[in-house]
Amino acid sequence: MATATPGVNPYAKPNAAVAEASEDYQEVKVFATSGRIGRVRYIAYGMGIYLLFGILGGLLSIAIGAPGLWISSIATLVVGFMLTIQRCHDFNTTGWLSLLMLVPLVNLIFWFIPGTDGENDYGAQTPPNGAGVIIAALIVPIVAVVGILAAIALPAYQQYQQRAAQKMQMQQPQGVPQQKR
Repeated sequence: MATATPGVNPYAKPNAAVAEASEDYQEVKVFATSGRIGRVRYIAYGMGIYLLFGILGGLLSIAIGAPGLWISSIATLVVGFMLTIQRCHDFNTTGWLSLLMLVPLVNLIFWFIPGTDGENDYGAQTPPNGAGVIIAALIVPIVAVVGILAAIALPAYQQYQQRAAQKMQMQQPQGVPQQKR
């Protein structure tokens, strides 16, 4: 038989200290060109900042005129490049690729290219997305699409109302007063 140490339970749990494997995350820095930012944060922060700077630009243009819009536009462009450089770092490429942000529709590649898992040449991965970031990333594009549809539909509906009113006036015989409803 096998020799066992007397007084030691062979079925006891091990007493060795086992450390959980902890993943290192880097801090998310919105106004920096170093570090990484994931897809969902890129969409949420980008749309939020663009909306905020658009409102501030409108207020500045009311206060100081056209230079207010220029200031807002330049600030939006600079912050957009900062976020896009970090997004490029997330999929382990140089920030020079962020120049594609200036090409219409090509810049959408930054929404779809997945980031690298774990650490890459530009630092540790970003922390998991919270509920607020996910909700913002879903709501902001939906609001933008609804706004675009409203901008198209409202003038079309107004033109329809004007044509209908003109048609009603043409069908009304001359000299007969209109009945009130």
